Amino acid sequence: MKLAGMGGVLRIGFKLLVNDRAKFSALLLGVTFAVFLMVQVTSMFAGILDRSSSTVTNIGAAVWVMDPAVNTPVNSIPMPDYMLDAVRSMDGVEYAVGLYTGGGLVKLKDGAYQAVNIVGLDDQSLVGRPRLEQGRIEDIYGENGFIVIRDSEYAKLGRPGIGTEFELNDHRAVIVGVGRVAASTLFGVPTLYTLYSRAITYLPVSRFTQSYILVEPKSPADVARIKRQVAALGYLALDADEFGQRTADFYKYQTGVGVNIMIMTLIAFIVGLSISGQTFYSFILENLEKFGALKAIGAKSDELVAMILFQASFTGLTGYGLGVGISSLLIMAAKLRLPNYAAIVEFWNLALAFGMVLVIAGVSSYAGVRRVLKIEPFEIFRG
Repeated sequence: MKLAGMGGVLRIGFKLLVNDRAKFSALLLGVTFAVFLMVQVTSMFAGILDRSSSTVTNIGAAVWVMDPAVNTPVNSIPMPDYMLDAVRSMDGVEYAVGLYTGGGLVKLKDGAYQAVNIVGLDDQSLVGRPRLEQGRIEDIYGENGFIVIRDSEYAKLGRPGIGTEFELNDHRAVIVGVGRVAASTLFGVPTLYTLYSRAITYLPVSRFTQSYILVEPKSPADVARIKRQVAALGYLALDADEFGQRTADFYKYQTGVGVNIMIMTLIAFIVGLSISGQTFYSFILENLEKFGALKAIGAKSDELVAMILFQASFTGLTGYGLGVGISSLLIMAAKLRLPNYAAIVEFWNLALAFGMVLVIAGVSSYAGVRRVLKIEPFEIFRG
């Protein structure tokens, strides 16, 4: 007696799989939980890396000139003033402006103190200014004028509006605008924008004050030439993508963030593999008689192998979809309730989770295939 082709074998395999609801649910639970953990952990890592270069994203400069020792935008090393004139005179430069970034301590009306990031924009051009929701950009030139950013850390300043006054290093600071930027900061510190000249007056600085030089090349082809000219002066020029990647590499390889995320992802993989592998092997053992019966009535070894691979793949892909869906829904819900929650679902972490699911399905099915191929039909009917 012959089975009705490969389609018939797969239909039988599907019924064997889903008819035992307890085992099928346990299989799905193991894969779903593993995928959920992988996507959740790697999404948080992606969010951290995205926010780590928020300054680069928000300023939007094409090329950044900096000290070669700089690893992240928040850890700038001041450059001498002559560097700005030198960069402006280079071939291929459309324009270049200085940028100041630093930290300050704001005293609120209730007497509490709050750390803030201060961004000092070029006085003439205001290159890198935020998009304003309230106020006029011209008011930043007024006495003591600052622009506050409405992001996830905005509430830490008491949700100030136009006209709100602060004390910043014994100087009066007045909010003249409320702005929005593309990305929130990583370390939970509110951001204020002001003029470059005001920033270096209000905050303690060294003899050099330029944190970065922002360069606009005449054409994309001029970027490489600008990099060479800057390197000849002993400094480093990076485009926005390179600076973002340099920041990400710092957090991946020179801090504990990358190692911890890798360990947590490995734990999720081991949990999923152990639960799914053990449960699937138990499922094969409990159905050995049925596999033997199929072999006795004409099922070939390759058809039985296809059946087991189908069962493992179906379980793995279903668990993958459930895990990704649950993780995405939780991330979306968390962002609605927690504005400073940093998690982004990207292609690479979905691909990583999918690859691990394939490994889990492959290992699980391998043990089952070996056991089923050793079945002799007469052993099933001996009793």
